[in-house]
This record gives sequence, C-alpha cells and structure tokens, in this order.
Amino acid sequence: MSKPSPTIRDVAALAGVSVGTVSKFINGTKRFSEPVEAKLKAAIDELGYQSNPLARSMVTKQTRTIGLTVLDISNPHFTNVVKGANRVALRHDYTLLLVDVDENQARERPLIETLARRVDGLIVSSRLPEEQSDWLLELGKPLVLLRRSERLSIPSVGIDNRLATFMLTRHLLDLGYRDFAYLGFGQARINDERIFGVRDCLNQVGLGLDVHDVHAPTNRAGEHACSRVMLGPRRPQAVICYNDLIALGFIKAATALGINVPRDVAVTGIDNVPYGEISAPTLTSVDTQSEAMGEIAMQKLIDALAGDEAVEHITIEPRLIVRESTAHSR
Repeated sequence: MSKPSPTIRDVAALAGVSVGTVSKFINGTKRFSEPVEAKLKAAIDELGYQSNPLARSMVTKQTRTIGLTVLDISNPHFTNVVKGANRVALRHDYTLLLVDVDENQARERPLIETLARRVDGLIVSSRLPEEQSDWLLELGKPLVLLRRSERLSIPSVGIDNRLATFMLTRHLLDLGYRDFAYLGFGQARINDERIFGVRDCLNQVGLGLDVHDVHAPTNRAGEHACSRVMLGPRRPQAVICYNDLIALGFIKAATALGINVPRDVAVTGIDNVPYGEISAPTLTSVDTQSEAMGEIAMQKLIDALAGDEAVEHITIEPRLIVRESTAHSR
C-alpha cells in the first residue's frame, strides 16, 4: 500500500507554524521573516510536499499558464517561436497553452477569447486588420503581440521587415540581377512593409518591381504561383518571396518546368527555416531569429504579469543568410 502524500498540515506541524502560514507562503500571498521561510522550505523539501495547482489557482486567482496563439503550427517559423517561448515559460514556472488558428481569420477572435479565460496572459499572432482588433484591449489580460501595432497600446515583438527585404534586394543587385519580382502574401499586414523594402532599394538604382500575390504563405501556394510568374510576359531574373515556404515551393515548381535556380532565376525567402539548409539548391534567406522572438515575447509578458506596464515595440534585427539559390552572378 502506497504511502499517502504529505499534506499542508504535515508541513505546518514539521515547521512549527499554522496551516494558514504555510498556505500564504506556498501561494505567495504573504512574505515572512527569513528564519520562518527557511523552516518552511526545509519542511517542504523534507516531506516532498507538492501543492495542488488547482487549489493554488483558486487562492491566487492565477493559473500559472500563458496562452500563445500562432497562425500555423506547421510553419517552422511558428514552431520555433513556440520553442523559444516555452523555454522561458518553463524557466519561470509557467505552463504554455498553445492554440493554432490555422490561418483562418474568422476563427481568431473566438479562439483567443476562449483562451483568455483560461490563462494569466497571452502572446498573440494575428492576421486581423488593425481596425478590427480593438477587442484585444477588452480581454482584461496582459498581452504581447508578435507584430507592431500602430493603433493598439500593446507591447510587441517583431523584426524590421523593410530592412529584411532591403538586404535581400541589395544582395541580388550586387550579384548583377536587374529584373525583379516580389511574390507576396497580401493578407499579411507586414507584406506591405516587405514590398516597401524591395522598392526602396530598387528606387535607389532606378529599377522597377513586379508584384505578385499568393493565397496562402505555404509551399503549395509557391508552387502554384511559379508558372504564372516565370511564364508570363515579364520573366524576372530574381524573385524575392514573402517567406521561405513560398520560396521552396517556387523552386520545386521551377525545377519541374526545367528552370534552373539560380542560373535562370535567383530565389530568396524570409525566416531561415531549417528546410532551407537542405533544399536543392539551398535557400538564401533572412534569419528572423524566430526562437529569440518567442523568448523575448515570453519574457516581456512575464514582466507585465509582474507589474511592468511599459508599452514598447522590441525590434529584432534581421540577418542575411546567403546560400546557393542566389549564387550565380549574371
């Protein structure tokens, strides 16, 4: 017959204090003198006592759980964001509760509102337009956004999207490419920032840009768009894609069409997902430091839960990663 688990009364008896004192200490609702806290810690360690999380949450009104919504968990960028966020959450004794909205804007609000009722705070990745996001302020929970918001007073973390595509464009210009296309995802607010970065760089040398769009930020969408871009009336020498998944799908379709990358067309992406290191050819990209993004967002939220109400946007600097998909000099 197994030995019964120690109770809060056992801790109180061993430490020589009241049950109320143990309860307040465990739940963090009151601090005591160093000698008293030392006795309490020693008793808890000796007995191997573990508090009941449900009971603790009823007392403190805290779940020690943080919600994280991502747009598509199958996208390695978001997988890495989750890894980074979870690493910091565990370090601070928080549990991460994940919701995948599956790139469905209609599901975002109901899923986030349901999640908010079960957690102490949220990290939110959203595609909803700015003018449709005021309800986030009414959730009554600390929030951190994985994008900059121009109108919402909410802390946020993200990369400099204009700089990311400017760097890619400058790299391609230095290699001698002159006819450019951008293959974007118009449903994402940051898409305009990425187009701006390309155009800003091309304007400095008097070149234009053809802009194309896909219906989803996925490999399949990149595949479907390739023939439209490459077999149209204005065939580009270089294609800058909204993200790595689109770029990898584009390269796959180009190869099937007999178009060699990078001899016939250079292709780049953004995010530096692991697949890009093993694709054929390997993919030139911009490292958005996805795990660091998750870590910073989680730390920012934990700081907010501790009372830090500073509203700021933390910008992560993008890093150019040059590989074979742009190696050919024209």
